[in-house]
Formats: sequence, structure tokens, C-alpha cells
Amino acid sequence: MVRFAKSQCRPCPVRTQCTPPPTALARWAFPPRELRDLQLRVRAEQKTPEWKTRYAVRSGVEGTVNEFAHGHGMRRCRYRGHGKAHVQHVLTAIAVNIERLSGLPPTEETPTSRRPTAFQNYLDQRDIPRPKSWRTLGS
Repeated sequence: MVRFAKSQCRPCPVRTQCTPPPTALARWAFPPRELRDLQLRVRAEQKTPEWKTRYAVRSGVEGTVNEFAHGHGMRRCRYRGHGKAHVQHVLTAIAVNIERLSGLPPTEETPTSRRPTAFQNYLDQRDIPRPKSWRTLGS
């Protein structure tokens, strides 16, 4: 820790750029040499492509955790007890996965059509027109 008295600090030409207000005493803390060397080594390592690749995974995970905490209200639980809280977390995770998958572009494959129901077979055998599905009424 380094301290400067007001008489030493006030005449400084760059005093206005200091973090403490100009009326306060200036104090700076320097880490021990071992910690400083460790910081320099880690900061240099962070510039390598290998570190950035490893960190990309962590970044994705932290983004997901942040989405759960802030976007889906997972900081508070609606239920009491570990079992019920776990069910809430699992269901929320399923909902988020469905939400994410719905945003994906459609695949190249055409979906296979479902087999007709017994009622649809009955209508087809008697040449009765099928009513349109409520899903296709607007199209």
C-alpha cells in the first residue's frame, strides 16, 4: 500500500486523472510479486487460441445460466421442497429447449405424414369430405 500526503499529491500535474477525488489522499495498492507474476502469466495465456476455445464452452454455459436466472425467473422457486423445485427446474429446461429448437431453420427432409385416424378412414370410405383442420383454416 502506498500513500501520498496532500502536500505531495496536490501539486501533481495529472492529479485530476486520479480515481480518488482531488481532495482525498491518494492511495495505491500493489499486489505481492508472486500474485503479479501469476496475473501476467494468466493474461498472456488468455490471448492464445487454445484458451479462447476452452473459454467459448464456458461462455455458452454461463449464457444459458444467465438466461435461466433472468429470462425465466429461476432465482426464485414457486414451490417448497427439493423435489418440487427439481421438477420446476426440469420443466423449465424442457421449455427452454423447445423454445430454442423452434428457432432453428427447417430441415431439408420432408416430414412424414401421419396415418389417418379411424374417423378419417370412415369418412373416406363413405366419400364424405373431411372438414379442414383448425390448424389449416387460415392457410
